[in-house]
Amino acid sequence: MTQYLDFEKPLAEIEGKAEELRALARSSEGMDVSAEAQALDKKAHQMLDDLYKSLTPWRKCQVARHPDRPHCKDYIEALFTDYTPLAGDRNFADDLAVMGGLARFNDVPVVVIGHEKGNDTKSRIERNFGMARPEGYRKAVRLMDLAGKFGLPVITLVDTPGAYPGKGAEERGQSEAIARATEKCLQIGVPLVSVIIGEGGSGGAVAFATANRVAMLEHSVYSVISPEGCASILWKDSEKMREAAEALRLTAQDLKQLGVNDRIIPEPRGGAHRDPASAIQSVGKAIAGMLKDLNGKDGKALIADRRSKFMDLGAKGLAA
Repeated sequence: MTQYLDFEKPLAEIEGKAEELRALARSSEGMDVSAEAQALDKKAHQMLDDLYKSLTPWRKCQVARHPDRPHCKDYIEALFTDYTPLAGDRNFADDLAVMGGLARFNDVPVVVIGHEKGNDTKSRIERNFGMARPEGYRKAVRLMDLAGKFGLPVITLVDTPGAYPGKGAEERGQSEAIARATEKCLQIGVPLVSVIIGEGGSGGAVAFATANRVAMLEHSVYSVISPEGCASILWKDSEKMREAAEALRLTAQDLKQLGVNDRIIPEPRGGAHRDPASAIQSVGKAIAGMLKDLNGKDGKALIADRRSKFMDLGAKGLAA
């Protein structure tokens, strides 16, 4: 069953009526309502196009967080073969909010790392809703070290509200772990490409996305803080998240202008959650394109490319 966002309520009514007509026709022999149902479908398609043609930044946040949006696990299962997960940071525990391991992408050996939110209540709790603890970032560092040792490209899939801010995480060095992961991204002499597939929240996202090439799905978001958190700080009112989302310039389109991301990956009509297979295929093509861009560069050139990319951030200014 489709889960509708609050701004999609008019669309839900039309699609619901179309489905009611079809259900009525199935239960009553001889009743032909195909013309009426098709008219409603046409109206729904047009409304969907209109809604998604000009999404506000806050609505893009809602789409990026949609529970049916494909997650890291879905991308790994669809795009990678011979995936062998590696667990734990060899120090404290295994963080299920971060998944990663060895795999093949287009038959090329790679290391893939990503945030996993889960897709039902049980898995979301197990995965801590994609909010990694220090051991998750230390696991990522271990995997990147492995990639550097064996000359394997690294692909990261970012989808997190942010690093977990709990007491235990702070006690175990959350900020240090994030900094080490970010540092490691800058140090490895192999191609590193990243895709923001949903939410890119704060340092928890930067720790995986300090890459040679960064792509964002069309309706994904990437920001130093969530709109609700920003609104709570600036206005002492989390309900001002719409204004905060506008000010943060967190959309893929704004960030492309500012030079933060390198490419925008188109999503299916109505967002990735309406056609996950198509969205996943588009991400696969983007990853292949980004890796091709880096093909032939040696380790020193890759490190220099990555460092210059991030040193230049902000050079275009807010008027970009």
